Amino acid sequence: MALTQRFARVTPEYLERCRATALDSPGAVPNWGPPAEDLLDAGWAVWGLIRHCRASGAAPATAALLERAVSGDPDGDVGFLDHDEVYDGFADPPRLLGPTAVADIAHGLDAIDVGTLLADLPATPAEAAAVCGFGPGFVGDVRAHLVEHCAAMRQFYREAAHRGWCVVVWVD
Repeated sequence: MALTQRFARVTPEYLERCRATALDSPGAVPNWGPPAEDLLDAGWAVWGLIRHCRASGAAPATAALLERAVSGDPDGDVGFLDHDEVYDGFADPPRLLGPTAVADIAHGLDAIDVGTLLADLPATPAEAAAVCGFGPGFVGDVRAHLVEHCAAMRQFYREAAHRGWCVVVWVD
């Protein structure tokens, strides 16, 4: 099973219900289960975009924004989500981005011109995959893959910001 970058849009109230459930249940089960429409699986596309940004000399703020969007903030109090009901425990536990952080990230993502960011991506699929760290087994159009996943993440954050919700991020 391949690891993948995951996102969940949730209300602060939902997180508090999960926290209370974890505190009251044997095994600290948080009863995690956001609706499918509030989940996003981004594969490793955004990590490839971050790697390309660093290699291509893109503005450091762009790479930092993308990294924050996939890594969350270290000070979010979601330790109760460190449970096998939520993620497989292979990587770091889930992290939280509160409503203010989500709005900041959504605004930053909307300002990114992905076409310009990818202007110097190598033309051949093998070279583009290597620059992004996808390896020789990547099949398909790397540019289209990055654009598609960046657009999905942008829309996901935009909707979370519009609702005033949190985003929980983790690798599963």
